[in-house]
Amino acid sequence: MSDSILIRAENLVKNYISGNETLHILKGINLEIGKGMSAAVSGQSGSGKSTLLNILGGLDRTDEGKVFIAGGEITRLGEKDLAVYRSKNVGFIFQFHYLLKDFTALENIMLPAYIAGLKKKDAMERALSLLSDVKLEDRGGHFPSQLSGGERQRVAVARSMVNDPFLILADEPTGNLDPYNSEMVAQLLYEGAQKRGKTLIVVTHDKKVAMKASVQMILENGQLSQIQKEEDNSL
Repeated sequence: MSDSILIRAENLVKNYISGNETLHILKGINLEIGKGMSAAVSGQSGSGKSTLLNILGGLDRTDEGKVFIAGGEITRLGEKDLAVYRSKNVGFIFQFHYLLKDFTALENIMLPAYIAGLKKKDAMERALSLLSDVKLEDRGGHFPSQLSGGERQRVAVARSMVNDPFLILADEPTGNLDPYNSEMVAQLLYEGAQKRGKTLIVVTHDKKVAMKASVQMILENGQLSQIQKEEDNSL
């Protein structure tokens, strides 16, 4: 695999059993994404976008095929090694922020780094820098209940990067937001990933969010294909 390629997926197949029916979700997906690139995956609900993202992130397993991340095959890892892979190398952002309600914004960002073994002082410095990146320097002492929906999701964006992962996976990160906050969160997500040299994959129904990616793809009928990138003048 070329040094410039971070992710390579070969012939991914994923099926689910529903009653007496077998649902063929992924039908031989092939994918290559370079280091530092951003990619958006669109498609209808139920097309398998989240399934693909979860396989790349080590949250789900493929029935057939292989996934190579930074040259290593994660599809061969056991559960313990997969957990280490997720903790060190992948930052996740979901449609719901999953912030801990009894911790402040700053503490929510710090916590994954602290759990991973970073000294408290270093974790705090890293979290403060990320709070600044998402324009929430003055909100670090606030609890999730004191933040707006957009602010909570911006904290989730910062948290995804605190362990300095090389891969950020975002599953409908703006799905619960109004247009104004959707634009702001998407902008900060793409800018943060670019600034810190992260590879970013975003699953989204939002055309404006998808257009910010350097590569746009669509998943339909179990197959993934690249689509013509439209001009985006918002950046």
